[in-house]
Amino acid sequence: MHAQSPDHHDAELVLRLYELRREPVMRESRDAINGQFLPRSFADVAAISKMDHPLNRAYRQVNTYWEMAYGLIKHGTLNADLAMESNGEGMLLLAKVWPWREQIRAELNPRAYRNAEWVATQTEAGRYVFGIFQARIEKQRGG
Repeated sequence: MHAQSPDHHDAELVLRLYELRREPVMRESRDAINGQFLPRSFADVAAISKMDHPLNRAYRQVNTYWEMAYGLIKHGTLNADLAMESNGEGMLLLAKVWPWREQIRAELNPRAYRNAEWVATQTEAGRYVFGIFQARIEKQRGG
């Protein structure tokens, strides 16, 4: 991960990530997952991972987008502090599946949420943003 201050390359990547989030299909997918997907069990996560689930396409698009974005941070291509100032939304999806992440990896996809989890646990900015979303999701679930 970057130990240095962000530079213009980091800024360009953050702007590009923002542009990609504004693409119409991506925006629709984000709205669907952010607004309609609130798993209460592993069965809910397993259901959305099936191709015939109405939210499957949106789930795959949003999940892979954030894994790509957070991979840039994990591998030192993008400064975590700068990125998390405007790219924390993926922490919302991670918070939604957090209780079942190991089961997801064991039964559905061994690589699922690895980059998002790294950012959420190994960077100060990620821990902060993830904590906010985790508290919000726990409240929505009634916990």
